[in-house]
Amino acid sequence: MSRIYTQNRELSWLAFNRRVLAEAADESVPLLERLKFAAIFTSNLDEFFMIRVGSLFDLMGVEPERRDSRSGMTAAEQLEAIYSAVRPLYREREAVCLGLERLLRRYKICRLGWDELTDKERKFCQRYFKSEMEPILSPQIVDTHHPFPHLKNNVLHVGAWLKYRSRDVFGVIPLPEALPAVLFLPSEEGLRYIHTEELLCRQAGNVFTGYELKAKCVFRVTRNADITPEDEAFDLDENEDFRKKMRKMLRARTRLAPVRLELSERMGGDFLDYLKKRLPIDDGQIYYTSAPLRLDYAFSLAAKLPEELRRSLTYPEFRPCRAAGIRAGESMMRQIGRADRLLSFPFESMDPFLRLLREAGEDPDVISIKITIYRLASRAKLVEYLCAAAERGKDVTVFIELRARFDEQNNIDWSERLEDAGCTVFYGFENYKIHSKLCLITRRERGQIKYITQVGTGNYNEKTAAQYTDLSLMTADPDIGRDAVELFKNLSIGELDGEYGRLLVAPRSLKRTLLKLMDEQIARGPLGRMRFKVNSVTDMDIIEKLREASRAGVRIDMIVRGICCILPGIPGETDNIRVVSIVGRFLEHSRIYCFGEGEGEKLYISSADFMTRNTQRRVETACPIYDAGARARLRRIMELCLSDNVKARELRPDGSYAPARGGAERVDAQQLQMDRALAAEAAPEPPAGREGPISRLIKRLKS
Repeated sequence: MSRIYTQNRELSWLAFNRRVLAEAADESVPLLERLKFAAIFTSNLDEFFMIRVGSLFDLMGVEPERRDSRSGMTAAEQLEAIYSAVRPLYREREAVCLGLERLLRRYKICRLGWDELTDKERKFCQRYFKSEMEPILSPQIVDTHHPFPHLKNNVLHVGAWLKYRSRDVFGVIPLPEALPAVLFLPSEEGLRYIHTEELLCRQAGNVFTGYELKAKCVFRVTRNADITPEDEAFDLDENEDFRKKMRKMLRARTRLAPVRLELSERMGGDFLDYLKKRLPIDDGQIYYTSAPLRLDYAFSLAAKLPEELRRSLTYPEFRPCRAAGIRAGESMMRQIGRADRLLSFPFESMDPFLRLLREAGEDPDVISIKITIYRLASRAKLVEYLCAAAERGKDVTVFIELRARFDEQNNIDWSERLEDAGCTVFYGFENYKIHSKLCLITRRERGQIKYITQVGTGNYNEKTAAQYTDLSLMTADPDIGRDAVELFKNLSIGELDGEYGRLLVAPRSLKRTLLKLMDEQIARGPLGRMRFKVNSVTDMDIIEKLREASRAGVRIDMIVRGICCILPGIPGETDNIRVVSIVGRFLEHSRIYCFGEGEGEKLYISSADFMTRNTQRRVETACPIYDAGARARLRRIMELCLSDNVKARELRPDGSYAPARGGAERVDAQQLQMDRALAAEAAPEPPAGREGPISRLIKRLKS
């Protein structure tokens, strides 16, 4: 049954991705960065079809009458609504991409079609085709001796409608994945290039020799990738190694049913009818575009430009700064022992946490290091420090999630490296992903056990730490440390129902406690106050509680980057809820929960969004923030985001977004945080801290 204050999850996500595309159309964004936003929009849409559309296809086959609790639609009705919503997005994407290419030509950065090439450039392309492309092509015709090939997921193909004597024949050439996306042409002035698939399409007649070429185009097929290790198709002998199971899953992902067909131009009926029948696929799943089907190359263009031109077409260079209040030459353990340290990525560097790990591995008093890992960079100092600690005889335990979607192979490789170094490696639970970001260092100091606990909102990924906004708390709080000990013990023995004093842990206590904290604010009526920063809101229990709070007069502000299934401003239902979304230079990824106001305000950072999968089907952690300095920083982040009137968009009752309202002063939350981080880095390094008698007394009482 649909509700007037909720909306469909998938349509909400498409509205988010439209805001990504809006950044590509924003004239205040540097030109090459706009092209990158168009590329991000494209890759986002690819994943949406593989995962969300794919799962709806599965649901339509298994439970065709099941209705979405937020919109009341069946899977088939949701798919129809998605197709209708996506089609105009393709038109917008095409207009944006072609407009950007026209603007780039002003700077002599030119994507060229074959007909635009000079004679010299055509000869260069022909030589490249003969020497680099043709030897690795695998063309195929389809006839009684050559079955219709498997068209790999999201791989570009050139399709050809051929005539041989009196009969029509379908031919296909997959674009080899070893080839670059674009071929840069020799040029004395400017940057000129042709897409590799454009060159292959032009040379199709030279590939299918002996055939009459009647029609040709570039196309690609997107397949359902909504595979999980729990699917019945992957039930295996219980003794089979889990990594082997995951490898089989990855191979299977490439062969699942098609959910989308994209073509570079409209083709004649015979060509299209043939593909529709062979795949099979319906008209609603077919999209045409004259813009490039893939835009990955956008991220490499800048490197080809002279430095001065590159600077004028990209964001001003920014690297994560030295963290405020942290001394470079002093032990991280000693600094954390004096006061909690809160890092704010990407404005501040991840280096203090990496220093902490390296120091722990070298410290003879450190007994053990335990950590949960969800996603890692392809190169990870963190893994090297963990391995070095294990090789020095430390007890290093790593819970690595092999089912982190699209990072499975990377995590498999890292798990093998960790095991080889002597780390104890666990792969999580059969039906629950470990999404928590938690690290525990245990140390024996003067005969006593001490803990340093790190709790984060984002992954231990050194690359995304420079691209995503996230938070990382490092604390010597003994109560949080003891909770972390208990949680790691429970993870080791497969116990999900543990109880904790400070940490909120899903699937057991996180959602239950959040609802209880909301009830406390509901009891205060119009004096109640709640603020949240999350990536998505889909959990119906939380949505219903937010509605209840709004009806009680509680003021609720939410910063929700992506999916938001609750509609604000519905009279009598959600009047007191405001929702804003920020899409900017960095991906907003941190999760902050705030209940109440003033000194009594309860503040948490968390790995969990307000999604059912996070609150009920994953191991997640939320950590209370007690340190006065850290609490003040969280409040500043929330206030900045809620005051943003440059990149923020406000969700309206009809599900659309409008520029966020604000004062006359321009407020760009991400830019202001960059400015503050740069100013803090320029300030003198803080003096080495010394504990006074009061500080030492407080620490003894807490321990």
